[in-house]
Amino acid sequence: MSPSGRPWPLSLMFLLGMGMASERINCPSRCSCQYLEVNCTGQQLQEFPAAIPLDTRQLILAANNISYLPAVELSFLADLVYLDCRKNLLGDDLDFTFIGVAKLVYLDLSFNNLTQVTFSTFSHLLSLVVLKMSDNPNLVTIEKDAFANNTWLRHLDVSRTGLTFLDTSTVRDLPNLRFLGLSDNLWHCNCSFLDFITWMTESNVHFPDADNITCYTPEGLHALKMPAVEAQLHFNCLTQLYKRDYIFLCLIGFCIFFAGTVAAWLAGICAVIYKVHTSKGEEGRGEAEEDT
Repeated sequence: MSPSGRPWPLSLMFLLGMGMASERINCPSRCSCQYLEVNCTGQQLQEFPAAIPLDTRQLILAANNISYLPAVELSFLADLVYLDCRKNLLGDDLDFTFIGVAKLVYLDLSFNNLTQVTFSTFSHLLSLVVLKMSDNPNLVTIEKDAFANNTWLRHLDVSRTGLTFLDTSTVRDLPNLRFLGLSDNLWHCNCSFLDFITWMTESNVHFPDADNITCYTPEGLHALKMPAVEAQLHFNCLTQLYKRDYIFLCLIGFCIFFAGTVAAWLAGICAVIYKVHTSKGEEGRGEAEEDT
């Protein structure tokens, strides 16, 4: 019935029925669909679902067994802004996977099997604001320029991964970064890591679970929190001399000593020559006076 109490025209009822049927047909199997949203959470999917509506803005694939994201199928979802892939089996190479979803703002890849992040992994996500990659125990490498194009990135989480090192410029050059998760990683706190720790203490970025941002190696710094480590590394790296430093200083000292010895020898020779020359001159003048 229409709001006026009159029955709906048959043609309008037919169109509404076709629209509802079309919506049901376009929703992927074992997923639920609402307006601009597709939710496939916990459906034990082995592959990326087919027949996703092309106008989808939010796609949730959490808690499945998906090991591969097809770049071509993703590129059909050009209006996608939210993608949740947590708790899947994604790993190995994700380079150029997100090349067709440039409007993506939110991406959750936590609890997967990621191994590395390169420049080509997220370089096309120019609008990305939130990136979650926590709980990827096999993630051991994030390249220096991995987020060079993600200048809108505000929230980055790489907690509980296999990372031992992160170049300072990787995160320092993100002008909008406000949240950075780093806890429970295998940080190797050597002199190369001092610059990163100094940046942490001086930046305005929030580090959640800061008490668990600790060193894993070397043994002498194991389980120490970053502020304490900074002071220790300053002492070890900026004041302590290594064997090669002592060798270098010895060589410099020897060179200075040798140069001083040679200079003194030359000065002595010059003094002797000058004295001999002046004595001969005096003898000559004495003989001239005797002759007169």
